[in-house]
Parts: sequence; C-alpha cells; structure tokens
Amino acid sequence: MELNQVKQLAARVYDVGIDRVKIIDPEKCQQAITRQDVRDLVDSGAIKILPIKGQSRARAKMLKEKKKKGRRRGHGSRKGPRQNKKELWIKKVRALRRVLREYKDKLSSKEYRSLYLKIRGGFFRDKGHLKMYIEEKVIE
Repeated sequence: MELNQVKQLAARVYDVGIDRVKIIDPEKCQQAITRQDVRDLVDSGAIKILPIKGQSRARAKMLKEKKKKGRRRGHGSRKGPRQNKKELWIKKVRALRRVLREYKDKLSSKEYRSLYLKIRGGFFRDKGHLKMYIEEKVIE
C-alpha cells in the first residue's frame, strides 16, 4: 500500500488528523494492509502518532503583565461603547434643569436665572451638588 494511504488509515484508526501521523520506517509501512497491521506498526514504533500541539500562553502572559503595569490602556485599546462627550453633557444638563424646575416655586426669578446660567456654565458636578448648593446658599 502507498505511504499516504497508510497514513490516512492510521489517522482513521487512531481518530487523529493526517498531520499528526508520522511515518518513521517507510519500508515496514508499505506492507501494511489492514487496520491491525497499522496498530502493530504503531506499537513497534514504525508509525508515530504525534501529540496535540497546544497554544502558547506566553504572549498572553506578557500582555497581562503590561496591562497590570498600566500600559495598553489608551483610546485605541478600549472595547465597548464609546462615550460621546456631548451626549453625556446633554444628559447631565437636562437632569440638572429638571431638578432646578422642582425648586422653581421656592426661588425668586433672579435666583432661578442665576442657577440656570450656572448649570449652563458647568458649575455643578451632579444633581446632589445642585441640591446641596440650593439648600445651603439660596434657601435659608
């Protein structure tokens, strides 16, 4: 039998890919006809079934070490949705204006206008900051 056919037969017998079958002694392998012949050749060492090649973790470990040090964290390496700064600003301002509207009846029109412009100018960090400012400074 031809060597490539012996190789295919060995691959089928041992349920491995053809690339994992290596013929060591070609003269002995040409006489192989049956599946049992192939098994005997593997036992004698004329045919060798190679182990599975693993996937090296070396590069992954190196990247992990670099990330631990704080590298590779720039804009190009980030996954997930990108936060649009303008949209974040719009959300924040609308939330603050909603809170300001709740306090409108307790404020004079001058105070209301002043706070409205401060919101527009980015004076307040968040809703809690705005509420605290109104309760401490304006409503006394």
